[in-house]
Amino acid sequence: MFANTQTQAHAYEVALFGEFFARDLKAILNRLTLHTESAAPMHTREILFEQFGVQSQIQGDEPALLRAKKELGDGMESGWTLFSYLKPESVRVHPEATVRPWATCEVIGDALSFASALGYVQRSQIYKRGYAFRRGALIIQMFQQEQVDPKTSLPIPAHTDTLWEVEVKTATQVNTSAPASSGHVQVSTVRAAIDAVLEVQLIMKGLLDLRRQDL
Repeated sequence: MFANTQTQAHAYEVALFGEFFARDLKAILNRLTLHTESAAPMHTREILFEQFGVQSQIQGDEPALLRAKKELGDGMESGWTLFSYLKPESVRVHPEATVRPWATCEVIGDALSFASALGYVQRSQIYKRGYAFRRGALIIQMFQQEQVDPKTSLPIPAHTDTLWEVEVKTATQVNTSAPASSGHVQVSTVRAAIDAVLEVQLIMKGLLDLRRQDL
């Protein structure tokens, strides 16, 4: 049964992306370790869904993508988290980083059936294995993609020469502007989040090219 869910208010995600060859792994790993607060191995399973039918495309709207993500590792699996993404804001509005509306939903139970009940169909599935770093309100993921064995649905270890990917993104809610101060809660803004990811871009300059990407 999948009725038990917990939702988060509508927010924005701010991100930069990059990729590098395996030969540069040690240097990039060392630099990120020096400039982040924590690091840990990561292994995730992600399933990408798209809306069933063509009605939204006929109307000229960009369909929302739904991504189901589960953390793997230490012999234990976490629950599923669903991420709903809309089209990134225009490059003319935010030329420095990818800024897109998103919402998350923690699902207890059969998340994949839940997504199907919402009118989504599975488009692809991948596993990601690598490292996750935390820097303030940012999470930095550095990983290789693992393909899925069609017979067992288990991950196939990536080849040593497989390209490494990097995602630098906000791990907490950000908004277009901050509300009047209540004296208790500091709410991050899109501008502050952009400045934070640009700091990482500067730190990695000369070693890793982090850039805006329209997904």
